[in-house]
Amino acid sequence: MKRAFLFPGQGAQIVGMGKDIYEKYEIARKIYDEASRISGIDVKKICFEGPEEELNKTENTQIAILTTSLAILEVLKSQNIDAEIATGLSLGEYGALIYSKIISFKDGIKLIKQRGYYMSNLLPKEEYSMAAVIGLESKKIEEVCKEIRKNGKFIVPANYNCSVQTVISGESLAIDEAIEKLREIGAKRVVKLKTSGPFHTIKLEKAKQEYKKELEKIEFNKGNVKVIKNIDGTYYTENDNICEILANHIISPVRFDKTIELMNKENIEEYVEIGPGKTLTTFVKKDNKSAKTFNISAVEDLEKYIEYENQCNT
Repeated sequence: MKRAFLFPGQGAQIVGMGKDIYEKYEIARKIYDEASRISGIDVKKICFEGPEEELNKTENTQIAILTTSLAILEVLKSQNIDAEIATGLSLGEYGALIYSKIISFKDGIKLIKQRGYYMSNLLPKEEYSMAAVIGLESKKIEEVCKEIRKNGKFIVPANYNCSVQTVISGESLAIDEAIEKLREIGAKRVVKLKTSGPFHTIKLEKAKQEYKKELEKIEFNKGNVKVIKNIDGTYYTENDNICEILANHIISPVRFDKTIELMNKENIEEYVEIGPGKTLTTFVKKDNKSAKTFNISAVEDLEKYIEYENQCNT
């Protein structure tokens, strides 16, 4: 069975995530406990109790989602369920890199703690917004952004999620203007997101520069599973400057649309989203209606999937 593991990004978080996994599986408990010890953050408390306002802070959200994904991953590994390809959305790429052993668990937790901190605290002072544009091809969205930029306002595509969904990021006034224009030219829906930072744009250059200093301390390994990069939808290779790629990741658009294209070409038979939410498998389904997808965020999902795999292998 050709399988891909998908790791969710920021926005998938929910108070209580991973609690039942933690209570049932000792190996999952070890992941939460280790992540808390390494980071000095009470990851369990943030994940299981919140409050929502605390969980939604970028510096907490990133480590909370990554830890939850890795705890679930550990249970799958214990059942000898593995994948040929791994990828993720934004911070989710770190789950894939840790799974492949390109980055160690310890280094991954340290990095995400710092990444979340810089992305939360080194933001420009102006008011920024993000909006998801649904049902309009990305070229038309790029043209609208370009037109608005001519008037001196900042706005760019930040996430190319799939062929029918792109997230734009920019000054709040520019986003409001774009929403009207995109609806006029045929967007099915344009939804303003609950995110204030201009993530995956040049406006996070300062965060990128500080984060790069953290990346330079890390030893990257060869890896034993193919990982798809967010910045261009291609595989990591031995010749890649991973430090440079992950630093640029903060200011570059996420190309999950190209990631889906590559997985389709690879004839992936199962797409397994590991962690809270169903965002990534929803994107996959938009561009590959026949894709077989699974979402694992709770004990019930996990046990059903393990049972399914056991039946397939008998």
